[in-house]
Amino acid sequence: MRPGTSDPILGPVRAVVIKEGSLVVEQRPDPVPGDGQLLVAVEAAGLNGADLLQRAGHYPPPPGVAVDVPGLECAGRVVACGPGTRSHRVGDRVMSIVPGGGQAELCLLEDAVAMPVPDGLSAAEAGGFPEVFTTAHDALVTQCGLAAGERLLVTGAAGGVGVAAVQLGRVRGAEVVASARSEELRAALEAFGARAAIEPAQEAAHGPYDVVIELVGAGSFPLHLRSLTTGGRIVFIGVGGTGPTAELDARQLMARRAVVRGSTLRGRSVEEKAEAARALAEEVLGLLASGALSVPVAATYGLEEAEGAYERFAAGGKLGKIVLVNEVSP
Repeated sequence: MRPGTSDPILGPVRAVVIKEGSLVVEQRPDPVPGDGQLLVAVEAAGLNGADLLQRAGHYPPPPGVAVDVPGLECAGRVVACGPGTRSHRVGDRVMSIVPGGGQAELCLLEDAVAMPVPDGLSAAEAGGFPEVFTTAHDALVTQCGLAAGERLLVTGAAGGVGVAAVQLGRVRGAEVVASARSEELRAALEAFGARAAIEPAQEAAHGPYDVVIELVGAGSFPLHLRSLTTGGRIVFIGVGGTGPTAELDARQLMARRAVVRGSTLRGRSVEEKAEAARALAEEVLGLLASGALSVPVAATYGLEEAEGAYERFAAGGKLGKIVLVNEVSP
């Protein structure tokens, strides 16, 4: 809505909607920004594994968020500001994680969580940045305290979070080992900064590791625990590849004085998300603007092509992000 009026900005607003497991594009009312919120004309919205889970009915959004419009990240231009906003204003290009609803023409963002889009970053790159880089930075830096000279293993490294983690490990001075099934993608991961890009079967042979970011699942947890240095850390981000359960040998845990953590973003409070965004922006946005970090985009699709985008995401074998893009008038 136009600030202070009931006039729509874009007319009928289109959104990707989950209907009985399928994806359709429907018109929805304009969202109205509340206290501390921004209304953004979405230029691009990245796909993530959580979107596939939500489509299948396994990952509902937090209370108060539309259950049938997916999308955990987006980028675009601010078109209205709710009361109490301080960091951004109408006309700014911003990008942010969101609890849902990103795959639409309009989306509500929290002013405290949104980040400015660096000059030179394309809409698709900006739309594919927030979720994967926030996830990777929070896990590696905030939770695990990855330091220069440490050895980092990134499993499932060819996906969006994996590529982000490889790059963040490199710029923090860690020695990065990236694990991926595709030989072709392993070569690309070395270009992003992996000291070694290996098959999953070679993970133990390339240890020990100070930090393991687990993006595939719990199936390799016993092996990774045995591959830790003393004081090593493992953080679980995804379980879709090898499942959510594994046996724990507490003797290995105790012998290594290891720390095992898990992380999700969606259910956190606005304050917690804002803290994660501030930490990310402080260290990463300048590197993104300079080109020291990048957001590889494997493919882009329009909203009406959402089914194809989800199929491409689910097929695997890609490097980087699948992104839905909108044509937004200036």
